[in-house]
Amino acid sequence: MFEDEVLKWKFKRGSNEALTRIYEKYLDSMLTLAVGLSNNASVAEDVVQDVFVSLVQSRRTLRVQGSLSGYLATSVVNRMRDYRRRQRRNASKEADLRVSAELASPDQAVILSEQAKLLTRAVTELPEEQREAVLLRLKAGMKFRDIAKLQQTSINTVLSRHRYGLERLRSMLDGEVKEWNR
Repeated sequence: MFEDEVLKWKFKRGSNEALTRIYEKYLDSMLTLAVGLSNNASVAEDVVQDVFVSLVQSRRTLRVQGSLSGYLATSVVNRMRDYRRRQRRNASKEADLRVSAELASPDQAVILSEQAKLLTRAVTELPEEQREAVLLRLKAGMKFRDIAKLQQTSINTVLSRHRYGLERLRSMLDGEVKEWNR
C-alpha cells in the first residue's frame, strides 16, 4: 500500500518510472480481470490499454482515493460495461466471446492450459453480476464495499453474489473434474 501511495505521488508529478512501475505491477491482474469479464483476449487487451492510456491522460487531474488496484479494476469494469453497451447497440456486429487462441505474450499463454480453459468456461457461465463480484474480489483484490459501490448495490447483495458465484463455480468445476478423470 505504501508503495502505491508513493507511486501515485510520483506519477502525478510526471515520473515516467512511476508509470512504468504501475504498468508492470498491475498489467497482468488487469488483463486477467478483463479476460474474465469478456472471455476475449483481444477485447481484454484493448480495454486494459484504454485504461492505461486514460490514466496517463489524466495524470495531472488524477484523484485516486483508496488503492491503485481498486481504481484500475473499477476502470476496467467500467470500460468493459461500455464495450458491452456498444456491442448491444451495434447489432450488426456480433461480439466474439471466445478466448482467442492467438495470444501475444507468454504470460497470456497460461490461459490456454486445460485447467485454465475449464475455469474460463465456468466463469463465463456465471451470471454477469456474480462474475463481476467474484473477479473483482479474487483478481483485483477489491473490498466488498468498493464492489458494492461500483455495482451500485448493497454490500449484502455483493456478498451474496460472490458466495453464489463461488458455489456455482465449485459445482461446475467439480463436475468437470469428475468427467475429466474418467
